[in-house]
Amino acid sequence: MSNREEGLAWQVGVWDRISQIYWSEIDRRFAPVVDHVLTWADLQAGERVLDLGTGTGAVAEKAALAVEPGGNVVAIDISPEMLALAGRRADQASLKFQVEEGSAESIPATDASFDVILASLALMYVIDRPAAAREIARVLRPGGRLVASVWAGPDLCDIVKFQQTAGRFAPPPPVPGVGPGALADPQPFLEELARAGIDARVETEVLGFDFGDFASAWEALAGVTTAMLTPEHRREAQAAVQGTMWPNPSEPRHFSNTTQFIIGLRQ
Repeated sequence: MSNREEGLAWQVGVWDRISQIYWSEIDRRFAPVVDHVLTWADLQAGERVLDLGTGTGAVAEKAALAVEPGGNVVAIDISPEMLALAGRRADQASLKFQVEEGSAESIPATDASFDVILASLALMYVIDRPAAAREIARVLRPGGRLVASVWAGPDLCDIVKFQQTAGRFAPPPPVPGVGPGALADPQPFLEELARAGIDARVETEVLGFDFGDFASAWEALAGVTTAMLTPEHRREAQAAVQGTMWPNPSEPRHFSNTTQFIIGLRQ
């Protein structure tokens, strides 16, 4: 098994394990990011949209509403469990969207298939970003748009500080350079997009969400980085995050997250 294959299998396992907590706790807290992605995308009736790294389908559902009448949305993800939840959302939605398994490095679509590609908090987890840039450019029509969101670094983004503090106690992932803060500096990826034929810029917004206490935040957020820790290391990670970010664990806390929006145009 290659490093990429091992890394992909590792990621699928992580996302499969946390899919239910994502559905119940994370989606509603990430809703401001989703809304900003859709605002920047300015979707129009009749457009063909790809939601890359759809997770539970929160972006795809709103995009499907925005491109009616006559548009269509395809939502892809690497995680079967996430896709099952996205499929449930699609079945329950007033306007349907299509759900398929796929990755940014290998998009299951023909050339110039889409007017718009959306990627909300997904590109940080891509293993081979040059390949992803080429694939995004391949499936976008000339003049097509890319709108993606990624977190800033831990000094500007509380959720990244939380994850990176906990992650110090976890073994390194099979591939380096992936995770919540992986695109804190988006410039190298902008250069990959430019080489692939997409001119892109970055806009930033400070967005946030709240947790009522430390225990609920830990339950919701720690699965990405601590799922495979031993109980002892998990307790150490928990104590480190609490000491760094939550001196009084019974009090509520607001997470302030500088969010970077990559806005691109296919040449």
